Amino acid sequence: MAVDPLSSLVAAGTKLWLDSIDPELVAKNRAAGATGATSNPIIISNLLATGRFDDRIAGLVREGHDDVAIAWVMTDQLVREAQQVFKPVWEQTKGNDGYVSFELDPLLEDKSCTLSVEDKAKKYIELGKKYAAGHQNRMIKVPATPGGLAALEELCANGVTLNVTLIFSERQYKIARDNVWRGAQRRAGLSAFKSVYSIFVSRLDVYTKKQVPSLSKDAQGMVGIVNAKRLWQLNQAFWKQFSLPLQQEIIFASTGAKLEGDDPCKYVEAFAGSDIETNPPETNEAVAKSGRTFTSKVAEMPSSKVLAEIDEKVDMAKLETTLMDEGLEKFADPFKKLLALIAAKRKALG
Repeated sequence: MAVDPLSSLVAAGTKLWLDSIDPELVAKNRAAGATGATSNPIIISNLLATGRFDDRIAGLVREGHDDVAIAWVMTDQLVREAQQVFKPVWEQTKGNDGYVSFELDPLLEDKSCTLSVEDKAKKYIELGKKYAAGHQNRMIKVPATPGGLAALEELCANGVTLNVTLIFSERQYKIARDNVWRGAQRRAGLSAFKSVYSIFVSRLDVYTKKQVPSLSKDAQGMVGIVNAKRLWQLNQAFWKQFSLPLQQEIIFASTGAKLEGDDPCKYVEAFAGSDIETNPPETNEAVAKSGRTFTSKVAEMPSSKVLAEIDEKVDMAKLETTLMDEGLEKFADPFKKLLALIAAKRKALG
């Protein structure tokens, strides 16, 4: 009997998370083997744009909430509902899986924000503690920006379960990991300590296609995979020292193929076998229809020739700076659009 592709991915050792908290997609993907989910302002905006939640928005308008408050109430509600679906996984794994990520205020990273790094960190700490309070299987998503990184130790020390996002480089990963670990060591105990590090993948290959066109056919389109696998190796080696009860894991993020002609399962297959993949709904659909049986590939690297070429031609510091600038726009702009959508609905709903 043929093995279902998504089931084979899970059987290979991958924790499959959904890059959406659409209630219908959460239910569908949970049934297919997904064990967690992530959210962001784009996802919330797209959900509210469907009109399926207009009654809730109208109720919040009647209660006197402003647009910003409605955005956060709806985010909190939708994340909470997804958490309920995955809570049994959290219970079965004793806190090792079954989480839903809640992203903090992206406007802290908008170009118009005049707060210092220190003040941004204080705001992340305040918001992180607020939105984590009372939740067992909620992860607080903090970006690997100067302000976000500066908040990690204090948040972790206060028992907040963290998903550090917008990581593109080894530099960001090491600062994030070390800050989180310092915070963990300030806790009374480590039995509930869990952290994940979201490494963005496909955006690197979009970048090199444009910025490093001299890469050979074998190396072009492989930089995201090589970078993420190297960070996975670093993460495995670091946490192995401590024999912790829960796994501290890499999330392989932005796993939807973005280059023309790419296999839609390219990244899913490359990282199969360990840690977490947060796949967009359409990527999971492509995997489900692929008919493939996935096996562990996460430890496999391209040839030494390809690795040497990537190391020679790709300036990772420039890549990080460029992608972080783009990432912050993609971080803040969708939240502004979400607020504009709520304002329009306020007017339309009377």
